[in-house]
Amino acid sequence: MKEMDPFMQVTMKKTRRELVGARLTRNERAARTREQILVSTAHVVGEFGYRDSSIQRITSDAGIAQGTFYLYFESRQALFDELLPHFGVQMLERVRERAHGAKGFFDVEEIGVRAVFEYLYENPWFWRVLNEAEIEAPAAWAQHHNEVTSRYMKFLKRARADGEISTYGESELGTLAYLLIAARDYLYVYHLNRPKRSEGIPESVIKTYMHFLKHGLGPSA
Repeated sequence: MKEMDPFMQVTMKKTRRELVGARLTRNERAARTREQILVSTAHVVGEFGYRDSSIQRITSDAGIAQGTFYLYFESRQALFDELLPHFGVQMLERVRERAHGAKGFFDVEEIGVRAVFEYLYENPWFWRVLNEAEIEAPAAWAQHHNEVTSRYMKFLKRARADGEISTYGESELGTLAYLLIAARDYLYVYHLNRPKRSEGIPESVIKTYMHFLKHGLGPSA
């Protein structure tokens, strides 16, 4: 019998793998299950709040047995302590990806605030996960805010070094970071109270936010 060409052997093996579906390794399956638990928890907390987000509700949403839960988290609180930082970094990475390659403080800031609102619009559960965490998962809340603030501080320091917000001293940047973070938060509260919030953040809100920044942070005339 004629020996099969090596290239054909590789091709056929690849085709069989594609037909069967890529087999996940044990670590990949574990990572996928862990991520599903976190996603389900976010949805459940978004609907019921932390206090009424039982392990039963979470595992039911995730489609796993309750016993499986304890292979990944030692307790419900241990899960809550990871929830906000996990998705907080996801949101911040969305901002970083959107702003990649952009130049200038105001351009990057506008892209960033749009990316935050985009993420919140796509993941409406995040707002409740964030706000209730201060009471129900304070360690997670502190970790998230430290991450947000430290990234914002780096951004502001670069902008100041480039001469874009040179009217502010370096010692003022921490206060400035919290002012801008708070502005985003309360803009989203404003959005939640709008009757047509399903339509997303209106362009007029972004325009007013950027007008405020340029007027307050721009160079003196």
